[in-house]
Amino acid sequence: MGHLYLHLNRNKRSIVLDLKQEAGRDACLKLAEGCDALLYNIRPQAMARLGLGYEAVAARNPALVYVGAYGFSESGPYAGRPAYDDLIQGQTGIADLAARQSGELPRYAPLTLADRSVGLHVAIALLSGILRARADGQGQAIEIPMFEGMAHMVLGDHLGGHTFKPPLGPPGYARLLAPHRRPYATTDGYICLLIYNDKHWRNFFRLIGQPELNDDPRFCDHTARARHIAAVYAFVAEVIGTRDSASWLRDLDAADIPASRLYGMEDLIADPHLLQTGFVREVDHPSEGRLRTTAPLGHYARTPASLRRSAPRLGQHSRELLREAGLDEATIDAVMAQHASLDGQP
Repeated sequence: MGHLYLHLNRNKRSIVLDLKQEAGRDACLKLAEGCDALLYNIRPQAMARLGLGYEAVAARNPALVYVGAYGFSESGPYAGRPAYDDLIQGQTGIADLAARQSGELPRYAPLTLADRSVGLHVAIALLSGILRARADGQGQAIEIPMFEGMAHMVLGDHLGGHTFKPPLGPPGYARLLAPHRRPYATTDGYICLLIYNDKHWRNFFRLIGQPELNDDPRFCDHTARARHIAAVYAFVAEVIGTRDSASWLRDLDAADIPASRLYGMEDLIADPHLLQTGFVREVDHPSEGRLRTTAPLGHYARTPASLRRSAPRLGQHSRELLREAGLDEATIDAVMAQHASLDGQP
């Protein structure tokens, strides 16, 4: 069990079905009868060939929400193309934005940005569809493609002047693309700093002993700073480079200017706030031993979230779930005998 599997499959049960076999497909349809939603990430045509298209599933459960999460919308010319995080990051301009901002070669964000971001769109779609279905008893088919999902996020920031017809300027959000928009180097490390509103700037100029800069045409108000954003970031970078991190963080905090030290992954894991809130915690896994993991996000006053199950073995709950779906033991034994399902018990 790799670390991603362990983190992403907590609180889940696992059933394995061979959907190319009649017994496996029938078991899947039986499960669908008692479900709020069915989520799939293969092409709709493949689902139809398996006998699990929307019409087939809705015939068994009209209130079911049927969500397809795949690469590209079926209504466009890219329908059916393969989609992976790196490809979607590249095709939605993320790698190019990194190059434009840094002046270096294009590169992907060092996390599965598209997978996780579009996954949130999928979760929202599932919940929206289920709320509607519970209100009127009718499910629906929903499509959430990766390409459009990530383009939605990127263009929200970077449509820029192309928002208007005719364009009032190039695409891109100048503040995000400024070369010096990065952690600032100090004499002994780096700090993260955002001098954002007029109050922050007044306090910063007072802190560095240059209050007259409040009247500088580059800094005098938000519009002026936005117009000269590259020069603004370059100025701050030069100033921050004159002192050590600890003294900057102390004085910036006293001046009520947002700042923090730059974390590495080890720092984040050991962060005292995350430890005290119980966000980073240790748990015992039945086969993998002692693990470090993160808590469910957020606090629910009436229905607190918890870690109830460890990530399961593949098929660990096949019999349990088939039994809950209403199959009798003889039928379940027959499904297993035909290798249409996997019994993941040790």
